[in-house]
Amino acid sequence: MKLWDKGISIDIKIEQFTVGNDREIDLHIAKYDVQASLAHAIMLESIGIISSEELKQLKRGLQSIAETIENGTFVIEESFEDVHSKIEYELTKTLGDVGKKIHTARSRNDQVLVALQLYYKENLKEINTKTKTFFDTLLGLAETHKNALLPGYTHLQVAMPSSFGLWFSAYAEVLIDDVYLLNAALKTVDQNPLGSAAGYGSSFPIDRDLTTKELNFSTLKYNVVAAQMSRGKSERTIALALGSVCNTLARFAMDICVYNSQNFGFIAFPDELTTGSSIMPHKKNPDVFELIRGKANKIQALHHEMVLITNNLPSGYHRDFQLLKENIIAAIEDVKDLLDIFNYAIQQVIVKEIDLNDAKYQYLFTVDNINTLVVEGMPFREAYKKIGGEVENGTYKPDTSKKHTHVGSIGNLCLEEIRRKFPE
Repeated sequence: MKLWDKGISIDIKIEQFTVGNDREIDLHIAKYDVQASLAHAIMLESIGIISSEELKQLKRGLQSIAETIENGTFVIEESFEDVHSKIEYELTKTLGDVGKKIHTARSRNDQVLVALQLYYKENLKEINTKTKTFFDTLLGLAETHKNALLPGYTHLQVAMPSSFGLWFSAYAEVLIDDVYLLNAALKTVDQNPLGSAAGYGSSFPIDRDLTTKELNFSTLKYNVVAAQMSRGKSERTIALALGSVCNTLARFAMDICVYNSQNFGFIAFPDELTTGSSIMPHKKNPDVFELIRGKANKIQALHHEMVLITNNLPSGYHRDFQLLKENIIAAIEDVKDLLDIFNYAIQQVIVKEIDLNDAKYQYLFTVDNINTLVVEGMPFREAYKKIGGEVENGTYKPDTSKKHTHVGSIGNLCLEEIRRKFPE
């Protein structure tokens, strides 16, 4: 069954190619299509297109379908093109002609669009919640380990003293920037496109404000052409926001892989969180963080894909948009999993005590020692040359007594200020 079926047969090879794996992907948006169909039915009754009795029947039919989706028994068989045709078929099978009325004043274009935007809205909120959970975990670790010193690096060379508190809270605060983008993506998709039909509206006197309220959208996408043009633009915006989150996760995972290695030895994890080698019995590999890094890097490429699919399409609907669904939905589901597993694993990190008196860390304190000379009255450039000369001729002796006290430094982490900065 196809919503556009006019009784003309279509070549089976063409059908298989154009449908692709939409049936499997559409299971993610099935419940949202039911929600949108219910709102649409309520609107149709309000303008006199269907009767109150017909609305009651459609409500019962849609509720029954929603229950099968909820309990996992809802299936889109191969005889259906997509979730939308399946749901209309079930309504028609149960309700007869009443079921056939559900598509009045609606196109598959705005039907797909509204279901996707409802899915995006709910899942972006869920990603926000999971990001906040991860953020809280990192600030908790920063508080626990705020006094544990850690060598800081630039160019992967020993630079200046840092701390685990500074490290954990750095990634926490960077997550706030990611949430700014997630919230921008959420605002982008929180606009009701229902009623735009195939992109040019309808001659029925539909009430788009009513469906906006019923579906809890913040506003309408008023212009019907603009509503259809949001297909692709929404996905590009979401992909950019997901990529930002994943950039943070990938960089953090890389730090962990480096710090966990024997050459650094700053942290460790319980054996049950690591994997071994088939020939090297000593190996305890941080595979979970390597996979987080790889998956997160893959998702960062998604924005480029969304741009290339949609960049030069003219206004109006094009079948190219179908290609957006699979990878954007997969990315959303993957980001939720990445945040969950990262949050689970990082809570079990073992922070090791690091001896900063070790010879390889002796230059960590050169800047502090320059600053001491400046406080004592020596011009900075002369102090820099003096300490630099001592380093070169091997007479440098580190003084580790200098304290860092300014806002955001190892001695003043501002954890509560960072906590309050997280967007509501």
